[in-house]
Amino acid sequence: MSRPLHLAVELDGEGAHPAAWRRASHAPAALLTPERVRALAQVAENAGATLATFDDSLLPPDGVGPVGRIGAVERAAFAAVHTSVLGLAPVVSTTYSEPFHVSSQLASLDFAATGRAAWLVAATADPAAARSLGRPTVEGEEALRREARDAGRVARDLWDSWEDDAAVRDVDTGRYLDRDKLHYIDFVGETYTVKGPAIVPRPPQGQLVVLAPAGLLPAGAADVELVEGRSVADLAGDGPGLRFAEVEIALDTPAHTAAERLADLDRHAPWAAGPRLRYAGPPGGLMALLEELAGVVDGVRLRPAVLDEDLPELSARVLPALFRSGTAARPQPGTSLRTTLGLTRPASRFARHLTPVEGTA
Repeated sequence: MSRPLHLAVELDGEGAHPAAWRRASHAPAALLTPERVRALAQVAENAGATLATFDDSLLPPDGVGPVGRIGAVERAAFAAVHTSVLGLAPVVSTTYSEPFHVSSQLASLDFAATGRAAWLVAATADPAAARSLGRPTVEGEEALRREARDAGRVARDLWDSWEDDAAVRDVDTGRYLDRDKLHYIDFVGETYTVKGPAIVPRPPQGQLVVLAPAGLLPAGAADVELVEGRSVADLAGDGPGLRFAEVEIALDTPAHTAAERLADLDRHAPWAAGPRLRYAGPPGGLMALLEELAGVVDGVRLRPAVLDEDLPELSARVLPALFRSGTAARPQPGTSLRTTLGLTRPASRFARHLTPVEGTA
Protein backbone atom coordinates (compact mmCIF):
# COMPACT_ATOMS: atom_id res chain seq x y z
CA MET A 1 0.00 0.00 0.00
CA SER A 2 1.28 3.52 -0.78
CA ARG A 3 2.06 5.98 2.00
CA PRO A 4 -0.89 7.93 3.43
CA LEU A 5 -1.85 10.89 1.32
CA HIS A 6 -1.30 14.37 2.77
CA LEU A 7 -4.37 16.60 2.44
CA ALA A 8 -4.07 20.34 1.90
CA VAL A 9 -6.99 22.68 1.30
CA GLU A 10 -7.08 26.19 -0.15
CA LEU A 11 -9.06 28.60 2.05
CA ASP A 12 -8.94 31.90 0.17
CA GLY A 13 -12.07 33.98 -0.42
CA GLU A 14 -15.34 32.14 -0.96
CA GLY A 15 -13.89 29.30 -3.03
CA ALA A 16 -12.30 28.49 -6.34
CA HIS A 17 -15.32 29.27 -8.51
CA PRO A 18 -15.30 32.92 -9.66
CA ALA A 19 -18.96 33.32 -8.59
CA ALA A 20 -18.63 31.33 -5.34
CA TRP A 21 -19.84 34.29 -3.29
CA ARG A 22 -23.36 33.77 -4.66
CA ARG A 23 -23.69 30.51 -2.72
CA ALA A 24 -21.88 31.63 0.44
CA SER A 25 -23.75 31.06 3.67
CA HIS A 26 -22.90 34.47 5.13
CA ALA A 27 -23.40 38.12 4.26
CA PRO A 28 -20.82 39.54 1.80
CA ALA A 29 -19.49 41.91 4.47
CA ALA A 30 -18.41 38.93 6.60
CA LEU A 31 -15.81 37.83 4.04
CA LEU A 32 -12.98 39.84 5.62
CA THR A 33 -13.86 39.32 9.27
CA PRO A 34 -11.66 37.43 11.75
CA GLU A 35 -14.60 35.15 12.50
CA ARG A 36 -14.54 33.97 8.90
CA VAL A 37 -10.78 33.20 8.99
CA ARG A 38 -11.09 31.37 12.29
CA ALA A 39 -14.14 29.35 11.23
CA LEU A 40 -12.61 28.09 7.99
CA ALA A 41 -9.31 27.16 9.63
CA GLN A 42 -11.07 25.29 12.41
CA VAL A 43 -13.29 23.39 9.98
CA ALA A 44 -10.20 22.35 8.00
CA GLU A 45 -8.38 21.31 11.16
CA ASN A 46 -11.32 19.38 12.60
CA ALA A 47 -11.77 17.65 9.25
CA GLY A 48 -8.20 16.33 9.54
CA ALA A 49 -6.44 18.34 6.84
CA THR A 50 -2.66 18.45 7.10
CA LEU A 51 -2.29 21.92 5.69
CA ALA A 52 -4.29 25.03 4.80
CA THR A 53 -3.08 27.44 2.15
CA PHE A 54 -4.00 31.12 1.91
CA ASP A 55 -3.79 32.78 -1.50
CA ASP A 56 -2.51 36.33 -1.93
CA SER A 57 -1.40 38.85 -4.52
CA LEU A 58 0.57 42.08 -4.64
CA LEU A 59 -2.46 43.63 -6.37
CA PRO A 60 -6.07 43.85 -5.17
CA PRO A 61 -8.15 40.84 -6.22
CA ASP A 62 -10.40 41.23 -9.23
CA GLY A 63 -13.47 39.34 -10.30
CA VAL A 64 -17.22 39.61 -10.05
CA GLY A 65 -19.21 40.31 -6.91
CA PRO A 66 -17.75 41.39 -3.58
CA VAL A 67 -13.97 40.98 -3.53
CA GLY A 68 -11.34 41.85 -0.99
CA ARG A 69 -8.48 40.20 0.78
CA ILE A 70 -6.43 40.52 3.95
CA GLY A 71 -2.76 39.61 3.65
CA ALA A 72 -2.12 35.87 3.63
CA VAL A 73 0.61 35.99 6.30
CA GLU A 74 -1.68 37.95 8.60
CA ARG A 75 -4.54 35.48 8.07
CA ALA A 76 -2.24 32.53 8.71
CA ALA A 77 -0.89 34.15 11.88
CA PHE A 78 -4.43 34.77 13.10
CA ALA A 79 -5.43 31.19 12.31
CA ALA A 80 -2.33 29.92 14.14
CA VAL A 81 -3.64 30.89 17.55
CA HIS A 82 -7.04 29.30 16.86
CA THR A 83 -5.68 25.94 15.68
CA SER A 84 -3.27 23.39 17.13
CA VAL A 85 -2.28 20.81 14.50
CA LEU A 86 -3.14 22.35 11.13
CA GLY A 87 -0.20 23.45 8.96
CA LEU A 88 -0.49 27.02 7.65
CA ALA A 89 0.95 28.08 4.31
CA PRO A 90 0.47 31.68 3.12
CA VAL A 91 1.28 32.64 -0.46
CA VAL A 92 4.07 35.22 -0.56
CA SER A 93 5.37 36.47 -3.89
CA THR A 94 9.11 36.64 -4.49
CA THR A 95 8.72 39.36 -7.13
CA TYR A 96 9.13 42.93 -5.80
CA SER A 97 9.00 41.70 -2.17
CA GLU A 98 12.00 42.36 0.06
CA PRO A 99 13.41 38.88 0.82
CA PHE A 100 14.74 39.98 4.21
CA HIS A 101 11.25 41.07 5.26
CA VAL A 102 9.65 37.93 3.81
CA SER A 103 12.07 35.75 5.76
CA SER A 104 11.34 37.62 9.00
CA GLN A 105 7.56 37.47 8.50
CA LEU A 106 7.58 33.75 7.88
CA ALA A 107 9.96 32.96 10.74
CA SER A 108 7.65 34.92 13.05
CA LEU A 109 4.68 32.94 11.71
CA ASP A 110 6.45 29.69 12.59
CA PHE A 111 6.86 30.94 16.17
CA ALA A 112 3.17 31.89 16.33
CA ALA A 113 2.19 28.50 14.94
CA THR A 114 4.69 26.60 17.15
CA GLY A 115 6.31 24.87 14.22
CA ARG A 116 3.36 24.51 11.80
CA ALA A 117 4.21 27.23 9.27
CA ALA A 118 5.04 26.89 5.59
CA TRP A 119 5.66 29.22 2.67
CA LEU A 120 3.89 28.87 -0.65
CA VAL A 121 6.26 30.63 -3.05
CA ALA A 122 4.71 32.61 -5.89
CA ALA A 123 5.84 34.95 -8.65
CA THR A 124 4.08 38.08 -9.93
CA ALA A 125 4.17 38.70 -13.67
CA ASP A 126 1.77 41.70 -13.76
CA PRO A 127 3.64 44.99 -14.51
CA ALA A 128 0.94 46.82 -12.51
CA ALA A 129 2.50 45.39 -9.35
CA ALA A 130 5.83 47.00 -10.25
CA ARG A 131 4.15 50.35 -10.91
CA SER A 132 2.23 50.25 -7.64
CA LEU A 133 5.43 49.56 -5.71
CA GLY A 134 7.68 51.89 -7.71
CA ARG A 135 9.98 49.05 -8.73
CA PRO A 136 11.54 48.17 -12.11
CA THR A 137 9.42 45.61 -13.91
CA VAL A 138 10.61 42.02 -13.76
CA GLU A 139 9.86 40.69 -17.23
CA GLY A 140 9.88 37.17 -18.58
CA GLU A 141 9.72 33.69 -17.12
CA GLU A 142 13.48 33.43 -16.68
CA ALA A 143 13.65 36.65 -14.66
CA LEU A 144 10.69 35.59 -12.50
CA ARG A 145 12.37 32.25 -11.76
CA ARG A 146 15.64 34.07 -10.95
CA GLU A 147 13.86 36.29 -8.42
CA ALA A 148 12.16 33.25 -6.89
CA ARG A 149 15.42 31.31 -6.77
CA ASP A 150 17.33 34.14 -5.08
CA ALA A 151 14.53 34.98 -2.61
CA GLY A 152 14.21 31.34 -1.63
CA ARG A 153 17.93 31.03 -1.06
CA VAL A 154 18.04 34.25 1.01
CA ALA A 155 15.12 33.14 3.19
CA ARG A 156 16.65 29.76 3.88
CA ASP A 157 20.06 31.28 4.66
CA LEU A 158 18.51 33.85 7.01
CA TRP A 159 16.55 31.15 8.84
CA ASP A 160 19.90 29.43 9.35
CA SER A 161 21.82 32.59 10.28
CA TRP A 162 21.02 32.09 13.97
CA GLU A 163 22.15 28.76 15.30
CA ASP A 164 19.50 26.99 17.38
CA ASP A 165 21.13 27.94 20.68
CA ALA A 166 22.28 31.45 19.72
CA ALA A 167 19.81 33.11 22.10
CA VAL A 168 21.29 32.71 25.60
CA ARG A 169 18.76 34.85 27.53
CA ASP A 170 20.82 34.69 30.75
CA VAL A 171 19.31 37.23 33.14
CA ASP A 172 21.99 36.80 35.81
CA THR A 173 24.84 37.68 33.45
CA GLY A 174 22.81 40.08 31.29
CA ARG A 175 23.88 38.14 28.24
CA TYR A 176 21.21 37.69 25.56
CA LEU A 177 23.11 36.36 22.57
CA ASP A 178 26.11 34.20 21.80
CA ARG A 179 27.59 36.29 19.01
CA ASP A 180 29.67 33.37 17.74
CA LYS A 181 26.40 31.66 16.80
CA LEU A 182 25.05 34.43 14.57
CA HIS A 183 26.30 34.51 10.99
CA TYR A 184 26.42 36.85 8.04
CA ILE A 185 24.89 35.17 5.01
CA ASP A 186 26.72 37.46 2.53
CA PHE A 187 24.33 36.67 -0.31
CA VAL A 188 25.28 38.20 -3.67
CA GLY A 189 22.72 37.73 -6.43
CA GLU A 190 22.28 39.15 -9.91
CA THR A 191 20.07 42.03 -8.77
CA TYR A 192 20.67 42.51 -5.02
CA THR A 193 22.80 41.53 -2.05
CA VAL A 194 21.86 40.65 1.51
CA LYS A 195 24.30 40.78 4.40
CA GLY A 196 22.32 39.34 7.29
CA PRO A 197 21.98 37.95 9.85
CA ALA A 198 18.22 37.71 10.46
CA ILE A 199 16.47 39.84 13.06
CA VAL A 200 14.39 36.84 14.17
CA PRO A 201 15.90 33.77 15.86
CA ARG A 202 15.92 30.47 14.00
CA PRO A 203 12.28 29.33 13.63
CA PRO A 204 11.03 26.29 15.57
CA GLN A 205 11.23 24.04 12.51
CA GLY A 206 14.71 25.31 11.66
CA GLN A 207 13.54 25.63 8.09
CA LEU A 208 9.90 26.29 7.23
CA VAL A 209 8.32 23.89 4.77
CA VAL A 210 8.63 25.51 1.31
CA LEU A 211 5.97 24.80 -1.31
CA ALA A 212 6.14 26.02 -4.89
CA PRO A 213 4.49 25.41 -8.24
CA ALA A 214 6.50 22.90 -10.25
CA GLY A 215 9.22 24.64 -12.25
CA LEU A 216 9.32 27.93 -10.33
CA LEU A 217 12.27 26.99 -8.09
CA PRO A 218 15.37 24.98 -9.00
CA ALA A 219 15.13 21.23 -8.47
CA GLY A 220 15.39 20.39 -4.79
CA ALA A 221 14.81 23.95 -3.57
CA ALA A 222 11.17 23.28 -2.59
CA ASP A 223 10.11 20.70 -0.03
CA VAL A 224 6.78 20.29 -1.81
CA GLU A 225 6.10 20.82 -5.51
CA LEU A 226 2.53 21.57 -6.59
CA VAL A 227 1.90 19.73 -9.83
CA GLU A 228 -0.89 20.14 -12.37
CA GLY A 229 -2.47 17.75 -14.83
CA ARG A 230 -5.96 16.92 -16.10
CA SER A 231 -5.74 13.22 -15.35
CA VAL A 232 -4.13 10.91 -12.83
CA ALA A 233 -1.76 9.72 -15.54
CA ASP A 234 -0.70 13.32 -16.25
CA LEU A 235 0.25 13.75 -12.57
CA ALA A 236 2.52 10.73 -12.35
CA GLY A 237 6.20 11.58 -12.05
CA ASP A 238 9.18 11.91 -9.77
CA GLY A 239 10.98 14.71 -8.00
CA PRO A 240 13.54 15.34 -5.28
CA GLY A 241 10.84 16.44 -2.83
CA LEU A 242 7.20 15.73 -2.12
CA ARG A 243 4.66 16.21 -4.91
CA PHE A 244 1.14 17.49 -4.25
CA ALA A 245 -1.47 17.42 -7.02
CA GLU A 246 -3.72 20.43 -7.57
CA VAL A 247 -7.36 19.26 -7.59
CA GLU A 248 -10.46 21.43 -8.06
CA ILE A 249 -13.59 19.95 -6.53
CA ALA A 250 -17.35 20.44 -6.45
CA LEU A 251 -19.36 17.88 -4.48
CA ASP A 252 -22.98 16.81 -4.43
CA THR A 253 -24.74 18.18 -1.37
CA PRO A 254 -27.99 16.96 0.23
CA ALA A 255 -29.82 19.78 -1.54
CA HIS A 256 -28.18 19.92 -4.96
CA THR A 257 -25.90 17.91 -7.19
CA ALA A 258 -22.50 19.32 -8.07
CA ALA A 259 -23.67 19.72 -11.67
CA GLU A 260 -26.68 21.77 -10.56
CA ARG A 261 -24.55 23.97 -8.33
CA LEU A 262 -21.96 24.61 -11.04
CA ALA A 263 -24.64 25.32 -13.64
CA ASP A 264 -26.14 27.90 -11.31
CA LEU A 265 -22.77 29.59 -10.76
CA ASP A 266 -21.61 29.35 -14.36
CA ARG A 267 -24.59 31.43 -15.47
CA HIS A 268 -22.94 34.36 -13.72
CA ALA A 269 -19.26 33.64 -14.30
CA PRO A 270 -18.09 30.51 -16.11
CA TRP A 271 -15.47 28.41 -14.30
CA ALA A 272 -13.16 27.78 -17.21
CA ALA A 273 -11.29 24.47 -17.19
CA GLY A 274 -7.57 24.96 -16.76
CA PRO A 275 -4.55 22.69 -16.46
CA ARG A 276 -5.68 21.24 -13.11
CA LEU A 277 -7.51 18.03 -12.42
CA ARG A 278 -11.16 18.79 -11.67
CA TYR A 279 -13.76 16.58 -10.02
CA ALA A 280 -17.50 17.26 -9.77
CA GLY A 281 -19.87 14.66 -8.39
CA PRO A 282 -20.75 12.56 -5.37
CA PRO A 283 -18.35 12.29 -2.41
CA GLY A 284 -17.74 8.61 -3.15
CA GLY A 285 -16.28 9.46 -6.53
CA LEU A 286 -13.84 11.90 -4.98
CA MET A 287 -12.78 9.25 -2.48
CA ALA A 288 -12.04 6.86 -5.34
CA LEU A 289 -10.08 9.56 -7.17
CA LEU A 290 -7.98 10.38 -4.08
CA GLU A 291 -7.27 6.70 -3.49
CA GLU A 292 -6.01 6.50 -7.07
CA LEU A 293 -3.92 9.66 -6.65
CA ALA A 294 -2.31 8.19 -3.53
CA GLY A 295 -0.43 5.87 -5.86
CA VAL A 296 1.20 8.66 -7.90
CA VAL A 297 1.65 11.70 -5.62
CA ASP A 298 2.43 12.38 -1.96
CA GLY A 299 -0.47 14.73 -1.35
CA VAL A 300 -3.20 16.84 -2.87
CA ARG A 301 -4.19 20.46 -2.57
CA LEU A 302 -7.96 20.58 -2.77
CA ARG A 303 -9.58 23.71 -4.16
CA PRO A 304 -13.29 23.67 -3.22
CA ALA A 305 -15.59 25.46 -5.67
CA VAL A 306 -17.61 26.97 -2.79
CA LEU A 307 -16.03 26.75 0.64
CA ASP A 308 -19.31 26.99 2.53
CA GLU A 309 -20.78 24.05 0.60
CA ASP A 310 -17.85 21.81 -0.33
CA LEU A 311 -15.78 22.04 2.84
CA PRO A 312 -18.57 20.59 5.04
CA GLU A 313 -19.07 17.74 2.55
CA LEU A 314 -15.33 17.04 2.59
CA SER A 315 -15.36 17.09 6.37
CA ALA A 316 -18.40 14.82 6.80
CA ARG A 317 -18.33 12.42 3.86
CA VAL A 318 -14.86 12.21 2.33
CA LEU A 319 -12.01 12.68 4.77
CA PRO A 320 -13.34 10.38 7.54
CA ALA A 321 -13.59 7.50 5.08
CA LEU A 322 -10.06 8.20 3.80
CA PHE A 323 -8.73 8.05 7.37
CA ARG A 324 -10.59 4.80 8.09
CA SER A 325 -9.16 3.17 4.98
CA GLY A 326 -5.63 4.41 5.69
CA THR A 327 -5.52 6.32 2.39
CA ALA A 328 -4.82 9.53 4.32
CA ALA A 329 -3.66 10.33 7.85
CA ARG A 330 -4.45 13.12 10.30
CA PRO A 331 -1.59 15.25 11.68
CA GLN A 332 -0.75 14.29 15.24
CA PRO A 333 -0.94 16.78 18.14
CA GLY A 334 2.40 18.18 19.21
CA THR A 335 4.16 17.52 15.93
CA SER A 336 5.67 20.08 13.60
CA LEU A 337 4.53 20.35 10.00
CA ARG A 338 7.92 19.00 8.88
CA THR A 339 7.40 15.93 11.05
CA THR A 340 3.87 15.40 9.75
CA LEU A 341 5.18 15.49 6.19
CA GLY A 342 8.04 13.14 7.00
CA LEU A 343 10.70 15.81 6.59
CA THR A 344 13.70 16.01 8.92
CA ARG A 345 14.60 19.14 10.87
CA PRO A 346 17.86 20.28 9.25
CA ALA A 347 20.81 21.69 11.17
CA SER A 348 21.83 25.27 10.43
CA ARG A 349 24.11 25.26 7.42
CA PHE A 350 26.23 27.92 9.14
CA ALA A 351 26.65 26.06 12.42
CA ARG A 352 30.15 24.81 11.74
CA HIS A 353 31.78 27.59 9.75
CA LEU A 354 31.59 31.06 8.20
CA THR A 355 31.94 34.46 9.76
CA PRO A 356 30.27 35.19 13.11
CA VAL A 357 28.66 38.62 13.54
CA GLU A 358 30.77 41.28 15.21
CA GLY A 359 29.74 43.08 18.39
CA THR A 360 26.36 41.45 18.98
CA ALA A 361 26.88 40.08 22.46
